[in-house]
Amino acid sequence: MTGPEQVTRPQALAWRLGRQLLEPVGTSSAEDVVRRLTAIPAQSDVHLAVRTRQQSPRPDELMDALRDGRLLRTFAFRGAVHILTPEEGGAYLTLRAAGRQWERRSWQEYYGLAPHDWPDFRAAVREAVDDHPLTPAELGAALAARPRFEHVREIFAHEPWALLKALAWQGDLTFGPSRDGELTFQLLAHNPRWAGLPDLADAGRHAIEAYVRAYGPTTADHLQCWLGAGLSAGRRRIQGWIADLEDRLADVVVDGAAAFVLAEDVDELLGTEPTSTVRLLPAYDQWVLGPGTADATIVPPAHRAAVSRGAALVVVGGVVAGTWSVGGDDLTVTFFDDATRLSSDALDEGIARLGASLDRPLDTRRVALRP
Repeated sequence: MTGPEQVTRPQALAWRLGRQLLEPVGTSSAEDVVRRLTAIPAQSDVHLAVRTRQQSPRPDELMDALRDGRLLRTFAFRGAVHILTPEEGGAYLTLRAAGRQWERRSWQEYYGLAPHDWPDFRAAVREAVDDHPLTPAELGAALAARPRFEHVREIFAHEPWALLKALAWQGDLTFGPSRDGELTFQLLAHNPRWAGLPDLADAGRHAIEAYVRAYGPTTADHLQCWLGAGLSAGRRRIQGWIADLEDRLADVVVDGAAAFVLAEDVDELLGTEPTSTVRLLPAYDQWVLGPGTADATIVPPAHRAAVSRGAALVVVGGVVAGTWSVGGDDLTVTFFDDATRLSSDALDEGIARLGASLDRPLDTRRVALRP
C-alpha cells in the first residue's frame, strides 16, 4: 500500500507562489486576486499587494472595484479591516459572528444591550443607513432618536468600534465612502453582489477549501491560526469541517512533515519545480499573514520581529530573505546575513516587477545582494 505523496519544501513553496499569482504573475482582475487570497488586510498596501500579482494592472482598479461594490471593505480577521469579495465574504463574516461576542455579560453590561435587544437594534441600524452612508456619530444620533436606544449616542460618538464590528459581522453594514476625511458606514444589502450570510457549516467548509487552495500544502494548525485565532471559529468546529472534507483532501509529506492539499491539486503540486523567483512584497502581505509569521518555513525565526513590525519584504523562492524601502525613486534592498545567495538576474526581475507595480522607474544604485 503506497503512502502519501512526497514533495520538497521548495517545491511546495513554488506551487504556492503560483496559487497566489506571484510566479507566474497572473492576468486576473483586482477582485479575482482578492478572491484567490481569500482576504487582504487593509493595514497592508492593498494596491501594491494586488498590483504585484497582475501582469498589467490598471490605475485605480482597486478603488473602482470598491466604489462599485465588486469588493467590500469591512471588519473581518482579528477584528481588523479587510478587503473581501461580496460573493465569498459572507462566509468569513459568518465564522466571525459565530462567537456571538455581543452575548457576553461584559458586553451586555457595558453597552446596555441584552441578546433579545439585538434584532430590533440591528433593524434600527439598517433603517438608519438605508438612505445614505452615515458617520459613526451620525448613526448614533439616528439611533438615539428611539428612546430605547438613546443611551448609545455617546458610545457611537466616542468608542463605536466594537458595536460596528458586531454589526458588520452580522452582515448589516460595511464601510462606505469617506466624507471629508471621516469614515462612513453603509447598508451592505445595497451591494447587488452581496451574496448574504451562508449557513455556518457551509461557511466553514468553504473557508477551509479556499484556504487550502491558496495556502497549501497546509496543516490543521495553520487552519486553526487562520480561522480559529483569526475568526474565533472554534477548534472543535474547524476539526469537524476538516473531517467533513476528508474526501476532498489528500495527505502529502513535505520534507518529512505531514500536510494536506485538495485532492484535485496533487498532480499539479507534484509537477511543480522549485524556483528562485524574487518578489518584493508590501508589509503585512498575505504571503506571510496567511500561514502566519510563526511559520518558520516562510519567516526565519530570527527575523520574525522585523516582519511583525511591518517591514516590506524581499521573498526568495517563497522564503523571506530581506527587506526593502523606497524613498522617492531610490530603492534600498537589505538582505539578512543568513539569507540564501541569489542571482543578480533574479533580483533584477523582482525589482522590475516592483517598478511595474508602483508604475514608476526605480533607481537601484543602492541595491546590494548582501548587506
